[in-house]
Amino acid sequence: VQLQASGGGSVQAGGSLRLSCAASGFNYEYSAIGWFRQVPGKEREGVACISRKPGTADYLDSVRGRFFISRDNIKKAVYLQMNNLQPEDTAIYFCAAEDTAAPCMMMVGVYEYWGQGTLVTVSS
Repeated sequence: VQLQASGGGSVQAGGSLRLSCAASGFNYEYSAIGWFRQVPGKEREGVACISRKPGTADYLDSVRGRFFISRDNIKKAVYLQMNNLQPEDTAIYFCAAEDTAAPCMMMVGVYEYWGQGTLVTVSS
């Protein structure tokens, strides 16, 4: 099982980044995928998730309208388009997978598989 997150980097406030999560080794098409972020010293929080049912997604309130999650089941990849980034979005971003047909949830404990994280730094 492998989840490979990429696309992080450093941007100025107001900029954009697109994170990618490439999946292999499990039934990706039957999984809900979530993006989480963590700042040192703080708990990991859910940012966005997308269910295996097309078009079903959820977002953290503070990113709603700025971040957009999508999935490509042929490429076995999930993307997080992050627009109008702000310094408070600075964190290590992780993708995770849960083998479920239920609507996705942004709860760390329900996800079975995790990627290694990619760093996003937003300067003011």
